Amino acid sequence: MPSQRALLPRSTPAASGVSSRSITALLDRLEARSAECHSIMVVRHGHVLAEGWWAPYSAGRPHLLYSLTKSFTSIAVGLAIADGLLSLDDRVVDVLPDHVPADISAQGRRLTVHHLLSMTTGHRGDSLDEAWRLEPGDLVKGFLRVPFPEAEGTRHSYDNATTFVLARMVERVTGRTLPELLDERLFTPMGVEHAEWDRVASGAAFGFHGLHLTTEAVAAFGELLLRGGLWGDRRLVPREWVELATGRHIETLQVEGWSESPDALCGYGYQFWMSRHGYRGQGAFGQLCVVVPSHDLVVAVTAAETQIEAVLDPLWECLLPGLDHSASTRDDEILAERLRRLSLAPVPGRAAPERSAKARIDACGEDSPLPGGTAVTVDPVDGGWLLRLGASLEVAVGHGRWKESSPLGRPVVATGAWQGGAFAADLYVITTPHRVRLVVDAAAGTAVATWNVVPLTGPDLALHLRSPLMTRPDVA
Repeated sequence: MPSQRALLPRSTPAASGVSSRSITALLDRLEARSAECHSIMVVRHGHVLAEGWWAPYSAGRPHLLYSLTKSFTSIAVGLAIADGLLSLDDRVVDVLPDHVPADISAQGRRLTVHHLLSMTTGHRGDSLDEAWRLEPGDLVKGFLRVPFPEAEGTRHSYDNATTFVLARMVERVTGRTLPELLDERLFTPMGVEHAEWDRVASGAAFGFHGLHLTTEAVAAFGELLLRGGLWGDRRLVPREWVELATGRHIETLQVEGWSESPDALCGYGYQFWMSRHGYRGQGAFGQLCVVVPSHDLVVAVTAAETQIEAVLDPLWECLLPGLDHSASTRDDEILAERLRRLSLAPVPGRAAPERSAKARIDACGEDSPLPGGTAVTVDPVDGGWLLRLGASLEVAVGHGRWKESSPLGRPVVATGAWQGGAFAADLYVITTPHRVRLVVDAAAGTAVATWNVVPLTGPDLALHLRSPLMTRPDVA
């Protein structure tokens, strides 16, 4: 696990004029709504005043940010513009002429950096799957081939492919990969040492997804934005770009398939969402960087939560009312102890160290993490079990605690127990929101594996255990 290096100074709620009881109420509300959070960090006046990780998640571990990655790509665009290498009016066809389809529409020729950043290119939905279907080897070309039923600049439609195109434009004009540029200009100056990126098969960073950062690095990014691009006394991002990117450019509509939340309808900036209070970077399953300038507040959250309002509503309803209220050091101590004890539940049941099992994965649906027929063996070892899945995966499983292993390069943290005649285990792909529940029926010789939430890049468990994750068709 990476060593910890503090990016932000620490304080206490009382010293920051915040009631610890409001943060306790926030934790109570998250628990009452059964929201699965993995971490939370509250920053006020530039100081971390509350932080906690639900075990087995921990402070030093990067976490997949999903589409919160888009906000970092927006900053990369701003850096290219500040360097005079790109402008909001630059057209895709001019910057990436080798990716232009022969039959491109007139509207496709008109699309600019502004349209991509604000997701107002004219698509009515996410074009990603259709673009990859049309051009498996060139997502930019595929994006330009997907029909544009709406006029550009008139309607926001959440569209992952726009950010992929932006990433390729930044790389073309700077001569640097997206990770290289952000490492050099953002992460290294901030002291962020462990930025990890998932990639398409060619090695290119997705841009719209795939960045892994620690919770503190996400909070530090929010603090950088709150300070208008200043990190200490060093300007990393032009203030003008921060204000432009985090300002409202277009109204937003309810996205089909997303949970309904008032915060989804507050408008969109340049790869940032507007909120009822301030603005936010947001990724699937509850990855959040919330910035509230009016309260000098940043909140970073990682989670495995499908309903974003289950996290945002408690922030507004519990945390905000406790700002600038009287606080006590005793309340701070109670809160600090609770934050230290945060944990997801280990699998309940018996150790039964004399028992082993052999089974095969029962025929499963398309979202199964393991193919039907995969051999499964459970063998007791000191403090738990060794779980074998097929020919290549060996996972250490603890009893009443978590054990860590890295069968294909990316860590898995697992806990398990015997429950009557069945062995159950939770396998956390710990740098992501995802885990697999495996249940083995020893008598029947069958096993079933299911995801808590299916990864958006595909259900194959082996894919998500490789680092870096590389998926989808090659994009030259």
